[in-house]
Amino acid sequence: MEFVDEVIHVARMMEVAVKTAPKTKGEDFVACKIVSGGQIKDLAEAMVKFGKETSKKNFDRDGASVAESQALILIGLKRPATVGLNCGACGFSTCKELEAARATDVEFAGPACSYRHLDMGIAIGSAARTAQMFNVDNRIMYRAGVAARRMGLVDWEFVVGMPLSVSGKNIYFDRK
Repeated sequence: MEFVDEVIHVARMMEVAVKTAPKTKGEDFVACKIVSGGQIKDLAEAMVKFGKETSKKNFDRDGASVAESQALILIGLKRPATVGLNCGACGFSTCKELEAARATDVEFAGPACSYRHLDMGIAIGSAARTAQMFNVDNRIMYRAGVAARRMGLVDWEFVVGMPLSVSGKNIYFDRK
């Protein structure tokens, strides 16, 4: 596969963008990890398998795209604390209510403070911008995050994957 070293270099620059993205109260609960080589093939297979087991749509389609990628960066929330505003944006009246309502037997463990999701969104946008600055195709995939979490690549509460590719056509949008 061509351009693997270059794509991994861009993924490292994306990690820098994630790390330096602004965070609420200056507290950093956003994590990232680069996946490449054999791990990316394992992740793609896990995506397809999960889709078949659960009859959820498009895990096979996105798994095929991930399998064709030179690398993938995972971005997520790791043990996100509440901000402590009792603002209700998460759907609970107080931060203590949110903290007591942890779900663990679903695709992600939540709920999480809405401000932490905003932090993650800003970090994802910074990472996507960095990839585009180097003309590396990418797409934000919830399905890659589900599979990464299920196969133990990360133990974060919430995670998405951003596969990365350099090819003649954007494999994430120019799909059949």
